[in-house]
Amino acid sequence: MSVGRFLGMVGALIWRSSDGRYLILRRSTEKDYAAGIWECITGRVDQGEGFQDALRREVLEELGVEIQVDFIIGTMHFYRGESIPENEMIGIVYCCTIVDDQQIRIGWEHDQYRWLNLDEAQEYFPEDYWLLEIIKRGEQMRELMSPQQLILNRERGFEI
Repeated sequence: MSVGRFLGMVGALIWRSSDGRYLILRRSTEKDYAAGIWECITGRVDQGEGFQDALRREVLEELGVEIQVDFIIGTMHFYRGESIPENEMIGIVYCCTIVDDQQIRIGWEHDQYRWLNLDEAQEYFPEDYWLLEIIKRGEQMRELMSPQQLILNRERGFEI
């Protein structure tokens, strides 16, 4: 396989500590790709930008709020559309805590949002839906994470 080029992306699964629910958003019908699907915050990493900077920027652009970055859920590899090099994406999905959910203001990229716990997400999405897998993993990791590790992650972040 040849060395290629791909776009970097970030995902933010946002958790609300008051009730243990996760934020899902429906992509606007005006989006050029995957209009109408439910997702977490997603976006591209701009040239010269680090993953965590892109994460914070995307959340601020799409929700108008600040976040605490709690931990990395995992990585993703997919094609945004047809499986050609120009559409290849590599990304990191983070779990984040929102400081004040009353301040959320969704922009043009989404037309609805909801808060679901894991049980509700399992009823809402098909078993193999990508976002359900992210919520499941985020929930498992949150249960296993020590308070000390969470504090360290929030203070230090993940960029080296």
